[in-house]
Formats: sequence, structure tokens, C-alpha cells
Amino acid sequence: MSAELVAVLAVILVSMVFDYTNGFHDAANAIATSVSTRALTPRVALGVAAVGNLVGAYFGAGVAKTVGEGLVTLPKDTASLGVVFAGVLGAIAWNLITWYFGLPSSSSHALFGGLVGATVFAAGGVVHWDTIGQKVILPMVLSPVVGAILGFLVMLAVLWIFRKGHPVKLNRGFRVAQTISATAMAVGHGMQDAAKTMGIVVLALYTGGFQESRTHIPGWVFFTSATVLALGTYSGGWRIIRTLGRRVIDLGPAEGFAAETVASSVLYFNALVLKAPISTTHTITSAIMGVGATKRLSAVKWNVAGNIVLAWILTFPAAAAIAVLAYLLVRPIFG
Repeated sequence: MSAELVAVLAVILVSMVFDYTNGFHDAANAIATSVSTRALTPRVALGVAAVGNLVGAYFGAGVAKTVGEGLVTLPKDTASLGVVFAGVLGAIAWNLITWYFGLPSSSSHALFGGLVGATVFAAGGVVHWDTIGQKVILPMVLSPVVGAILGFLVMLAVLWIFRKGHPVKLNRGFRVAQTISATAMAVGHGMQDAAKTMGIVVLALYTGGFQESRTHIPGWVFFTSATVLALGTYSGGWRIIRTLGRRVIDLGPAEGFAAETVASSVLYFNALVLKAPISTTHTITSAIMGVGATKRLSAVKWNVAGNIVLAWILTFPAAAAIAVLAYLLVRPIFG
């Protein structure tokens, strides 16, 4: 077995571990509101998330391309695989830290931070800061703002349209509607987050010389990334579900429907139109905050929201710092 093959397999393995931990965070977001409002049972919600991730993955090629070739230029030979390996390790570590505290931080930005941190200290590595600014930092700032504003406006519209409706009948109807919005959210999540793992795997295959194209995504990469993501949701997503479903605001079916509709729309626009890798976490959490603010500002538990925002701010530099340490440790192994 050649050194290149061993290095590529190591990167693919650690990428799947990242994909699994991503399920603790971002995949849980896709079903958190529906489970919390009892629109879907946990078992059904997990099935929706799994199928949605699988379907969405097939529409996320544009995001995968951005991740695979747009953010950094790696060193040559197996040294580049060491950078990717360390970068993904940094993302995994931050995912586990924030999961332990039940904070819905962004797996996406942990991955980007890890790749940047490892690349900065690699000989011959180049960070494309202009692309990161346009495709990562700008969407990172704008998507939560847009999500919060749209969440507020959509919820106001829902309240006005159904202002004369019977509460019991409305709750029943919105629980049914959440079946659709939760499915849309799961598909949008698959477009974004499964695509990020696919981008890393394709990058490893190309760098190791096992495929000629930097943009072609083999079928097994689609299927494996989506499946592992769904398994991660099942295994560890409940901490994040509790935070989003109860600790930020007390969600009802109408609020859950509005938040999911807004978040999935933002995810689709960025994946299909802008081809920009944004955070599912940031998008759904900010939409929930915007929806909750229509009740009254005090309905949002701002101390919890503040902790979430702090985790957002720390994610990129913290994952980058961990990746630097990881790269210094694995550099002698990868050459």
C-alpha cells in the first residue's frame, strides 16, 4: 500500500468523523423545531433528516466545489494531505467541545477555520483571503442578520393572516405544515453540510492522484457523506435540539414553521444561487430569535442567545488554533 493511498484514506476517515460530529450540531438543527413542537416524533424526524440529507447532497455540488478548491492552495504531494488532516481534526475538536456544552456552533466555520489554521503554517500553502472574505466571512455575517429579519417579518405575517383562527385548529394545521418545512430544512442542510465533507474528500482524492478532476464527485462520496451525517444526528443531536427548541424561546408549531421556512429558503438561495457555504446553525438559530422577538423582546432568552453568539465568534479562530497544533504534530508523518 503506497504512502499516498494511506494518507488519502486517513483524510477520508477523519472527514467522515467530522461528518459524524457535524450531525451533533447542524443536522440536529434541521429537525430541532419540529421535534420540540411535537410536530414530528423523534423517530420520524430522524427519518426525514436522513432522507433530506441524502437528497440535498446531490444538489450541493457548487458548495463542494467552493470548499474543495476555492479557499486554500495546499502544498504539494502528501504534505497537502497532512494540512487537510490537521484542519479537519481542528474542526472535530471544536465540534465536540461545543456539543458538550450544548451550544449550536457552526461546524462549517469550524472546518473553514481548521483548514486556514493548518494552511497558514504549511510551507507552500496559500490562504485565499479574498475568497474567504466573499464566500465565508460575508455570508457568516449576513446570513444570521437576514435570518433574524426574515424570521421576524414572516412570523408577523403569519400572526396577521391567522389572527382570527382557532388556536387548537391552527396548532394542528401548523404541525402538519411543519412536516413540509422540516423536510425542506433537511434538504437544505444536505445541500450545505454534506457538500462540505464531499469537498474535502474530493480534495484528498485529487491531491493523492486518485482522480483527475477537482470538481467531480463520485457517487459513493455522495452516499457516504449523507449517510454518516444522518447517523451523527441520531447519536448526539439531542443536546442541540433542547437548546434550540426550548432554551432560546418556547417554540409553538406556528413559530417552528416560520423559522424552518425562513432558514430553508436562505440555505437554498446560498447553495443554488450564490454557491456559498453558509452555516445551517447560524441561519436557523437567528430565524428562531427573529420569530421569538414577535412575541416580545423578553421572550428571547438573551443570555442563552449571547452564549451562542460568543461560540459563533470563537469558532473560526479556536478551530484554527487547534488545527495549528494538530498540524505541528502530524507534519513529520505526512512529510
